[in-house]
Amino acid sequence: MKPTTPVLAGCALLSIGSVAQAATMGLYVSHADHVLGTSLDLKLIASSEAGARRAEQKAMQEINRLTGILSGYDTQSEFSRWAATQHEAIPVSEDLFSVLQLFDQWHGQTNGALSASAQTISQLWQQGAIDGQTPSAAAKAEAIDLAGQTHWLLEPASRTATRVSTAPLRLNTFTKSYIINKACEAAMTVDGIDAVVVNAGGDIIVRGKHAAPIAVVNPRASAENDAPMARLSVQNQAVATSGDYRRGVQIDGNWYSHVVDPRTGEPASEVISATVVHPDAVVAGALSTAFNVASAGEREELTRAYPEAAYLLVTKDGKQLSNAKWSDLAVTMPESTAVLVADASDRLMSAKVLGISAAKPWNPDYELSINLELAKFEGRFRRPFVAVWVEDEDRNPVRNIALWYNKPRWLHELKSWYNNTRQQEGFDPASIAGATRSPGAYTLKWDGKDDKGQFVKAGKYTVVIEVAREHGTYQIMRKEMSFNAKAKQETLEGNVEISAASLDYHKKTGNP
Repeated sequence: MKPTTPVLAGCALLSIGSVAQAATMGLYVSHADHVLGTSLDLKLIASSEAGARRAEQKAMQEINRLTGILSGYDTQSEFSRWAATQHEAIPVSEDLFSVLQLFDQWHGQTNGALSASAQTISQLWQQGAIDGQTPSAAAKAEAIDLAGQTHWLLEPASRTATRVSTAPLRLNTFTKSYIINKACEAAMTVDGIDAVVVNAGGDIIVRGKHAAPIAVVNPRASAENDAPMARLSVQNQAVATSGDYRRGVQIDGNWYSHVVDPRTGEPASEVISATVVHPDAVVAGALSTAFNVASAGEREELTRAYPEAAYLLVTKDGKQLSNAKWSDLAVTMPESTAVLVADASDRLMSAKVLGISAAKPWNPDYELSINLELAKFEGRFRRPFVAVWVEDEDRNPVRNIALWYNKPRWLHELKSWYNNTRQQEGFDPASIAGATRSPGAYTLKWDGKDDKGQFVKAGKYTVVIEVAREHGTYQIMRKEMSFNAKAKQETLEGNVEISAASLDYHKKTGNP
């Protein structure tokens, strides 16, 4: 495969329709792993590739600069070195001083719900996971006392910070939003840049002249192609999501959120996900975390204090709570079963899906889980292009499940998928397209419907997984299964690119 520019992943997309309004503008995208503890996707609308590259460079330089100041994971960062001191007024950078001030501000506004000392509680529960038991009441009381102390004293006149406690500290909560917002601002200073979208692990900043459709992940839907919970259209705003569905600890079979309340020593439990949209990135990041642990009364106070905030909360029983501002941003969810959360930066060709008999239809109580693990390689390597689809007994494509790629220009490297889609009228590859994925395990689902959203007939179908990687290999895996409302599992033999794969045909969760 020839060199490509990685594409923006998942949650944030710039509307291609809006790009078309300016004929001289182009869409430029890039991806980086292991940035701010997650993956980072950058999308730019620019008048030239050279300008886009300068903007990308400025954004990454700003991220690296601020990471070197604010990281709690890098022992050589300015914050880590300052946190290792005791009772000494240390001159600190403007950014570190500003973030410490913001923590003081939000600690007060949330009645102590937000605190850099939440790390004290997090470590307690992480140790509980290692020990296999929840923390004792005495251990929690000790941690709460430590977390509740004053941790630093700030002197604005001299811009010094004095560390006055021994509590473990981390500048989490809104710091990632702070950093990527600064990165956006840096990119926008380059001539010819019309819009910037930065997506760092689901925290998103949208700046400039174009709107970005945002897909909000369902916190209880784990598959890569599960339908999003909501879609928004966002411009010149930040989106932040916090909840228990990505990170946390498992103790004695129970899942506990990584979002903790330093006042109680307990993980968040009533709210499992909070998404906030606000023009100010710090506000969005802070509120999304605070809404996980704040009481209903505290949430009302915060909402009144920040009337521009749009929010969607999901409670542990699945109830969704949102405000009018959220409704203003929401766009209609399509009826199609195709998942549109991924990038569609270039629309491809259209074609014809063969009609499928309605006789003996698929049992809607059943679904297929497609599990695959992308192999890990040492050193620098290109992410693979991956296509997953289902064929009937005549090897005609029935349902396109997923397409992970960078640029359509090189999609012909996925030979079988490419040849199939060239013959399919009415199918838009953009509807299932997503960015290339990093090494790791992924799950996709097939609900038994074709690309038109109609249930197929019961019978035999073949699941196809095709992979191509620049400077790597080409692989294709096929497995035929009978889909007749009888649960079954199949294991596929791994290869250089897909280290493991399996199929699990089963009743949907909640069906007897």
